[in-house]
Amino acid sequence: MADKGTHVVVVGGGFAGIGCARELAKHKDVRVTLIDRNNYHQFQPLLYQVATCQLAPGDVAYSLRALFRDRPNVDVKLGEVASADPEALTVTTADGETYAGDTLVLAAGSKARFFDVPGAEEHSFPLYSLEDARRLRARILDVFEAADRDPALVEEGALNFVVVGAGATGTEVSGAVAELISRTMTVEYPNLTLSRARVIMVDHGGEVLGPFSDGAHEYAAKALERDGVELRMKTGVTEVGAGHVTLSDGNTIKTRCTIWGGGISAAPLVERSGLPTGRAGRIDALPDLTVEGRPRVYALGDLANIAGSDGEILPQLGSVAMQSGAWAAKNILADLHGKERTPFRYKDKGIMAMIGRKAAVAEIGEHRHELHGRLAFAAWLGVHAQLLANAGAELNAFLSWADEFYLRPHHRSAALLDPATIDTPRIEWGAG
Repeated sequence: MADKGTHVVVVGGGFAGIGCARELAKHKDVRVTLIDRNNYHQFQPLLYQVATCQLAPGDVAYSLRALFRDRPNVDVKLGEVASADPEALTVTTADGETYAGDTLVLAAGSKARFFDVPGAEEHSFPLYSLEDARRLRARILDVFEAADRDPALVEEGALNFVVVGAGATGTEVSGAVAELISRTMTVEYPNLTLSRARVIMVDHGGEVLGPFSDGAHEYAAKALERDGVELRMKTGVTEVGAGHVTLSDGNTIKTRCTIWGGGISAAPLVERSGLPTGRAGRIDALPDLTVEGRPRVYALGDLANIAGSDGEILPQLGSVAMQSGAWAAKNILADLHGKERTPFRYKDKGIMAMIGRKAAVAEIGEHRHELHGRLAFAAWLGVHAQLLANAGAELNAFLSWADEFYLRPHHRSAALLDPATIDTPRIEWGAG
């Protein structure tokens, strides 16, 4: 016999939080409070395309309130959760509001991980939120405008773009910046000598797209180099300054735009929850996705270390987060209706990255069937369309973009955002 009901507090409106809240919203005996610092869900896999002027910010942000408009048992609250009390099952926002539930779902996402590299946090541009993407977009436009006003600034690194990290984020943004330069900026800035522009990708590892197969490493590296990206593999970054990057081999690259794709760690909320942490500062989730000793506290998505069926920690992917959210909801409902919880089983969608208009790589399914080019793009498109649909997003703009991007590519103006409207420090070319 069902209980009279339960109240679940979900922290985070990303893939994991939405996956959980949407599943719970179907049940009238559950009340959900969903808290996020933004009143929108940001579609992280496409942030690099906002940063490089391929999509507008509104194309990757979807209203949380609209998503749950027809679900009166879901109450969306705007607030940045500053702390959590796992024992009292409460969370408190930065402005002092406290929310208590019968169950807490912690799905607050991630932050950039700078690995204590001097100057990296102050002077580089991470790409893990819509705000990050808007700031990077403004900086890219700003350096081109500065060089257009004074071409001598090219000697000071005005058109050098350094990308730190050769994982999916670094690879995708490197390819996108290279294409932005060759396809768009040559039209927008005809008086600039854009042959002097450089995109340099730096990684301490030996391969592009490390988690992928050897064939994908080679394919991705060739695709990037074909587009003019310089690869500095087996090379670390020892310092990021206002006007330069210093590498582990002793070389210094002048630049006013260092893009950080060097990895992520758990959101700051974890440090203020009192919960034990594991790799990358994340909470280690039990098989049922709760936390050791806290059966009413769930840890999901990028905030958690979630093991797969082989015992290995699953990657921080949107599909992992979405599925873990939905699974946590099923276990919450199992408790409510007196049933047994079940251990999380991830349905592997594979891993994929888009390197450019005509270059993509995908390794599909548990056995990693490898695809390149047009077929890989189709797989990438299908997985992302499904994630968008599961997040309750409108697909028309995304599919229209895909058609223009891959099937009918044409020049797209970069003048889609006035850098002055974004809170990004103006470049002082005499410093750094």
